[in-house]
Amino acid sequence: MIDPRGQQVSNREFDTVLLLGGAGLVGAQVARQIAFAFSPKRIVVASLLKAEAEDVVERLKLEHPKVEFEVAFGNLFVPTEIAHEVPWKLSEDPKLRQKVLQAVFGPFGEAYEKNHLVKLVRDFRPDVVVDCVNTATGISYQNVSDGVLKVKGRLADDDLRSPGGIQDIETLLMSQSNPQLVRHVLFVYNSTKEAGTRFYVKVGTTGTGGMGLNIPYTHGEDKPSPALMAKNAMGFAHTGMLFVMARTPDAPIVKEIKPAAMIGYKAVRHSVVKRKGQDFQLFQPKSETLAVGEATLRTQEDEKGFEHVSSLETTVVDTGENGVFTRGEFAAITAMGQMEVVTPEEVAQAVVLELRGANSGKDIISALDGAVQGPTYRAGLLRQVALQDLARLEKERSAHSVALGLLGPPELSKLLYEVYLLRHTFGDSKEEVIKCDDEKEMAKRIASFLETSTGKEILGMSTSVGVPILMPDGRTLVRGPRVNIPQPEGNRTSFEIADPAQIDAWARKGWVDLRPANMKIWRERFEKMALTRDQVFNEGTAAVDIKTYLGGETLEIGNVVAWIFNNELEGYRIK
Repeated sequence: MIDPRGQQVSNREFDTVLLLGGAGLVGAQVARQIAFAFSPKRIVVASLLKAEAEDVVERLKLEHPKVEFEVAFGNLFVPTEIAHEVPWKLSEDPKLRQKVLQAVFGPFGEAYEKNHLVKLVRDFRPDVVVDCVNTATGISYQNVSDGVLKVKGRLADDDLRSPGGIQDIETLLMSQSNPQLVRHVLFVYNSTKEAGTRFYVKVGTTGTGGMGLNIPYTHGEDKPSPALMAKNAMGFAHTGMLFVMARTPDAPIVKEIKPAAMIGYKAVRHSVVKRKGQDFQLFQPKSETLAVGEATLRTQEDEKGFEHVSSLETTVVDTGENGVFTRGEFAAITAMGQMEVVTPEEVAQAVVLELRGANSGKDIISALDGAVQGPTYRAGLLRQVALQDLARLEKERSAHSVALGLLGPPELSKLLYEVYLLRHTFGDSKEEVIKCDDEKEMAKRIASFLETSTGKEILGMSTSVGVPILMPDGRTLVRGPRVNIPQPEGNRTSFEIADPAQIDAWARKGWVDLRPANMKIWRERFEKMALTRDQVFNEGTAAVDIKTYLGGETLEIGNVVAWIFNNELEGYRIK
């Protein structure tokens, strides 16, 4: 069998499948159908709670005795050390809050090494990851709007420094949706790339069950619901991130199935209703008089002031992650013209079809690929016109159109200025740089050029936009009032120089580096560019790919840097 990337697949097709949210309504059906369709060696059912995953696995083992099922559990969005804490408790403990904030806003490498999802992917090294976690709901229903109102109230009362004020501020920071989502997707990408995962399939959400801005339903709060709209925004922000991940080299094949109706149902039963893991309680009601201008209506009273009756027990339909609904609620939400309903088996079937390489017609990523407007022939022609006009005007005005630092990353400006200095020192031809096999002499010639009137102009522009120049001695840094690298960290703008490696890292990232070692790197680059250009002459279009420098013999600074992004920094498009 051949997969969609043309790779040969064994008869078994997949050895290990990791199901995130595998104990949920859709996840359990995906596990069942993957076991039927592919009979993989191992299916790992991961869930927030251990008991839920174990329950699903026990049933699956009876149905598929030849498949090895394993249980994994914990919160995928936090470090492993706190992954088994109850999610809604994380904001209540100051130490836990700090760990969450560090995981979201701290250094990426450190957070990556500690993240629980990364640990699962590393432990099981799955061929396939199917992600059925309701990510958008989990992130958006931390309710940033409510957090803002609480902090505003603290500001009005000058109460920010109290324990309650600090908790509200930190909880507000924890509820920021975009940083959490971005970091989560980067964790998915890096860990699946590291593990050699071939497929990543997300079961996503529209946030509104396919309905519009006029949706009459929420997750219990009043409408219009900022939290529900945030869920919709997160659902499609997630799709956007997966669209980009699917266009990233070495990423797994990325698919997203996005049901646009309520998914139902799991079972009908008569049971005690639970809320946040606890029994929902019934109390004997009290009467109070509403005297306008005299009485205050409190939305929350101490339960100790009410007579406890029992736990709330009634007949419900279990819709998995969406919770339990009464007969009346279920009838309303699934009625024609309302949210209506799609079964988890149908969602799982679409997942299986995509894993087979068949076209289910339900993959959002493929649909976006077909709908987005890509590069055009006309734009390519006009690009050349713009570049010619820029070159002419630059020459007429004796200007230096190199880099302003407004387009990042910092490497871009650094590299552009380095090529520009090489061109002004050695001329437009790469051959002149290649011929100079003395890196110290190269560095010396550029440093001498910087002492000329033209060199001083370039020097002043580079340093003024935040790109300093490290001179050939490796100790002298010529700079302006601002330096882009190292980047400020909050209020921190001063950095101790601990060792030479730190200087090397900063120079690679955003300093014009005139040290001989960097001159050698440039000469070797130009040698590679010259070889690839000759191949195009002899072989035609068959020789043209991202390794090819199409700037001819001349040093076109933007084309040179684009070649470096393509070949050294993995910054190229694949679609």
